[in-house]
Amino acid sequence: MPDLDPEDQKIITLARSVRARTGAAEGAAVRDTDGRTYAAATVALPSLKLTALQAAVAAAVSSGAEGLEAAAVVTAADSLDVESLAAIRDLTANGSVFRADVSGSVVETVD
Repeated sequence: MPDLDPEDQKIITLARSVRARTGAAEGAAVRDTDGRTYAAATVALPSLKLTALQAAVAAAVSSGAEGLEAAAVVTAADSLDVESLAAIRDLTANGSVFRADVSGSVVETVD
């Protein structure tokens, strides 16, 4: 992987931190078009299930974000799930989505 922009590295670090802090399966962070960041973890309640990326998008939208520049998820999964990618694409058609392993190393970028 090429060197990441410092702002992209920041959202990967935030995603990794939220995953570690909560012990969740995934941690995610998004950056909106104003440069604000939002982080979230997987939500797995009996009545509510959200991927970490869906939860981060929900946090951004509930704070007034109208678009996203980039997103990152830290996960042990081998790929991004369709639901997570769909949530991101609701707010950006071409923003990068970084999938990082649990060490924070980017293993995939979806543009």
